[in-house]
Amino acid sequence: MSFLGDKPVHRIGFGAMQLAGPGVFGPPADPDAARAVLRRAIELGVDHIDTSQYYGPDVVNELIREALHPYPDNLRLVTKVGAERDAEGGWNAAAEPHQLKAAVHENLRSLGVERMDLVNLRRFERDNPDVQEPALEDQLAALAELRDAGDIDLIGVSSVRPQTVRVAIDLVGIGEVQNPFSILDRSDAPVLELCREHGVSFVPYFPLGSAFGGGGPRALAADPQVSAVAEKHRVTPSQVALAWLLAQYDRLLLIPGTSSVAHLEQNMAVIDIELDADDLKALEGVQPVQVGH
Repeated sequence: MSFLGDKPVHRIGFGAMQLAGPGVFGPPADPDAARAVLRRAIELGVDHIDTSQYYGPDVVNELIREALHPYPDNLRLVTKVGAERDAEGGWNAAAEPHQLKAAVHENLRSLGVERMDLVNLRRFERDNPDVQEPALEDQLAALAELRDAGDIDLIGVSSVRPQTVRVAIDLVGIGEVQNPFSILDRSDAPVLELCREHGVSFVPYFPLGSAFGGGGPRALAADPQVSAVAEKHRVTPSQVALAWLLAQYDRLLLIPGTSSVAHLEQNMAVIDIELDADDLKALEGVQPVQVGH
């Protein structure tokens, strides 16, 4: 067990993004299969689901509600705001304070809940630093107002640089940071270290490395250190990469996503992989893929 803010959770949750159609847009080809994955996740002990109203949009939240409502008492639902989709499936910023508030209310509506356990403010400073964004202080103030009103329990930040993490901790206190991090892309190690210093949960996305940046399961399988450790434990290279992440910080929480029950079960089995000191030393030799920001 670990913690999401002050909430005890299992260390492996579920990222629901892949339940939407191609490009995270529109419905999946088999909605029944998507709902089956969600139900199986709960059976396997998942008590932390990461989603967003703009996955689909609406589609993923509605699948979650259809499959799981009324929700188990211990299920923590986490969403993110700061973006929206256009009619063609494009991603656009929607991060003005009034837009953030509206998006939180849309998540409450589509999930059928009165309060979100955590809402991440999705910024673009890390991915596209040239984009002009609303003032961070104003964005955090809007989310803090919703927290005071009881619509949000915890605030988080996503896709951010270290200075934003510091400001968010100082201004509103945060429950998590959600940034890319993997054995193949450790460029956000300073953000992870900040989380360690302040006891903030860290939730990596692209936990196998981004396929866009030369990572992913294929790159992991091609790495000799990862393959050797995988063979030793009789698991897959991807499972080794997830187990390595768990070994980095006791408040690091995984939310691997999938639309397959078999793959879900494989991801959940990672909690039973015990990497020893020799494994971790060998894996330190993995050459990171430096992804440009």
